[in-house]
Amino acid sequence: MTYPLLFIFALAPSFIWLAFYLRKDAHPEPNRMIIKIFLAGMLITIPAIYIETFLDGFLSSLPIPRIAFLAIYFFLGIALVEEFLKYLVVRMGAFSSSALDEPLDIMLYMVIGALGFAALENTLLLFKLVQTYPLSDLFLVNIIRFVQAIFLHALASGFFGYFIALSVLRKNKRRLLFFTGLAGATILHGLFNLYIFTIGETGLAFLLAPIVPLVMLGLFISYGFRRLKNLKLVSER
Repeated sequence: MTYPLLFIFALAPSFIWLAFYLRKDAHPEPNRMIIKIFLAGMLITIPAIYIETFLDGFLSSLPIPRIAFLAIYFFLGIALVEEFLKYLVVRMGAFSSSALDEPLDIMLYMVIGALGFAALENTLLLFKLVQTYPLSDLFLVNIIRFVQAIFLHALASGFFGYFIALSVLRKNKRRLLFFTGLAGATILHGLFNLYIFTIGETGLAFLLAPIVPLVMLGLFISYGFRRLKNLKLVSER
């Protein structure tokens, strides 16, 4: 497989999920905004890697138990860092735009930014693996990440986006709702990463186990999209 084809292969899962979630918006967003937030999500992956690498080294130098290191690193050093940076992409790139004109858009742009982040993350991983693994293994990795890691990025940021949208609608509970969304997304993301690292490497069955909770989270995200549409309709009346 040539590198251009590998690049397209690595981006494909994010594009598929992007097409799926864009269909949930009855009022399609401008293509320039979709591309802008997606690319910004990709670019924010780079500082995320540097921050995570620094925190890995810093935490490793501390005299703390292994379990404490894993918990702090996966929940704060990875999950919190990534969820907050993905939020910054939307905060800086979409919140001041006239294209963001309904609560549903906040949730949607959070998903778009997350899929951009996941796209570059997946690309870097596959380009690294192609040096030592056959194409059949890369195909399996990409399929598993399509239904797990990439899906998780979209769901965690969608979860966060849902609470951000609620915080905009309920100004008296803005901070509570915002931090509830951030904490929830961080916990979900952290639990997934910790599971894959500590248990998920023991076999294919264990790798596929997170699909069930991810599907349940996906149902909640679908509920969130429907509820925000209804809130918009209520506000218009």
